[in-house]
Amino acid sequence: MRRREFITLLGGAAATWPLAASAQQAAMPVIGFLAGPSAAESKSNLAGFRQGLRQVGYVEGQNVHIAFRWAEGRYDRFPEMAAELVGLPVAVIVAFGGPAAQTAIAATNKIPIVFSVAADPVKLGLVASFNRPGGNATGVANLAGELVGKQFELLREMLPRVAVMGLLVNPTSGNAETQLAAASVAREALGLQIVVQNASADRDLEPTFGTFAQRTGALVVASDPYFYGRREQLVALAARHALPAIYYDREYVADGGLMSYGPSITDAYRQAGVFTGRILKGDKPGDLPVQQAIKIELVINLQTAKALGVEMPLSLLLRINEVVE
Repeated sequence: MRRREFITLLGGAAATWPLAASAQQAAMPVIGFLAGPSAAESKSNLAGFRQGLRQVGYVEGQNVHIAFRWAEGRYDRFPEMAAELVGLPVAVIVAFGGPAAQTAIAATNKIPIVFSVAADPVKLGLVASFNRPGGNATGVANLAGELVGKQFELLREMLPRVAVMGLLVNPTSGNAETQLAAASVAREALGLQIVVQNASADRDLEPTFGTFAQRTGALVVASDPYFYGRREQLVALAARHALPAIYYDREYVADGGLMSYGPSITDAYRQAGVFTGRILKGDKPGDLPVQQAIKIELVINLQTAKALGVEMPLSLLLRINEVVE
């Protein structure tokens, strides 16, 4: 081969190498990730999602890429963020929380969607049914709203002399109706008076806790993505007013809250990761039945209990899944 021909051949090969590398990189599937809280507030849950992906053979940065969109509590940003993910485009969208899931489904009926929500996905309009989702979406339903009654029961067991308790609800939540219905049943069954207060914006929180402090002796904070994104503020308000409070997720307790009872959100994220991996491998979301969260946790912060002067009855201590010192 002549020198000039060899240089020409070498130059042509070199020109194709970047294109080949680019094509290989482009072949890596992209997961669109849409969530209400900030990244900092979701570290443990995100670890659960990555664990689920690994269970089906996907590792971020190796054979899959994740495009994150964090609303940081501003749900009005969801439509823009969902449109960005659809336009990338992505192979699948993972949406955490009812508002995120509803926005994702409104944005596309073609891209597969995996959701993790605390409300009934049928009532939210996400799927046709649990067993036969149909359409382009499936996922995990925590149904945390139905546990409100049990949360009141646990508070009453801990504080048998408290006859008036509060319930903090986000009235814009798709789960609010279920939460209020569960509270009504608990009121009758336990002989409680329940003071319901609504909050859906930051300006509502301070006066709401002032009312609880004046009228109640304990508090249930209902499940809601907005509340989850304000965990530290809610826990601080409960501490300031010396209100024993129960939440639905252990992250509240890790942040200093007294007690939580509800599904493991981290495990729900893991389940969502497994669904996402299966869809990347070819499964259709409409054929994958919606799963209900199966891991229910009772978590207590003993340091907070001591600060509030709350003594844990033995019957409660024997059922604790995790103690935060």
